[in-house]
Amino acid sequence: MIAIIDYGVGNLFSLSSSLSYLGLENTITRDPQQIEQADHIILPGVGAFADAYQKLEQTNLIDTIKQQTYNGKPLLGICLGMQLLFDKSYEYGEHKGLGLIHGEVCPIQDDLTQPLKVPHIGWNSLHFPKENPLFQYNKEGDYVYYVHSFYAKNCQEDTIATSEYDITITGAVNKGSVYGTQFHPEKSGEVGLKILRAFAEL
Repeated sequence: MIAIIDYGVGNLFSLSSSLSYLGLENTITRDPQQIEQADHIILPGVGAFADAYQKLEQTNLIDTIKQQTYNGKPLLGICLGMQLLFDKSYEYGEHKGLGLIHGEVCPIQDDLTQPLKVPHIGWNSLHFPKENPLFQYNKEGDYVYYVHSFYAKNCQEDTIATSEYDITITGAVNKGSVYGTQFHPEKSGEVGLKILRAFAEL
């Protein structure tokens, strides 16, 4: 069973539909007991970092999430859900994150050297600086779908995929049982389905 955390932020039903298409049992929940009983956890997210963290606090699930990852249960943060995994974000101020992966979330716009559009929206290819089981069914250059204005920095040690958008965008990270994708696997066609299937096998 895969528990998709419902804290009022995220494209939950698209994600649930993708998992169901793969034949993977899943539930959308904010029940700590269901999360504890699940084999895997997904933390989705769209919108603003501070608002999302506050909503996560209001569900009283932060301790549950952290404890499950400390116990070795696989957790996948998607888009804003991945950003929440980091120490802090500089999205409209400075805000603390879950601290499960070291690094910080910063504006793309501040680092661009070319006049590219922000948000970074659309399909971009993946590059893999190291092998990781999350991408066991994927190949170098596979395209995935991004929608974001902020990106993770100073996390090279835990970076397992990148994309180029004038600068190097952190596409995916992994530390222990904690994984994150800046892109949306559930919006990335067959490539994304392969990633979700690999996550379910971790």
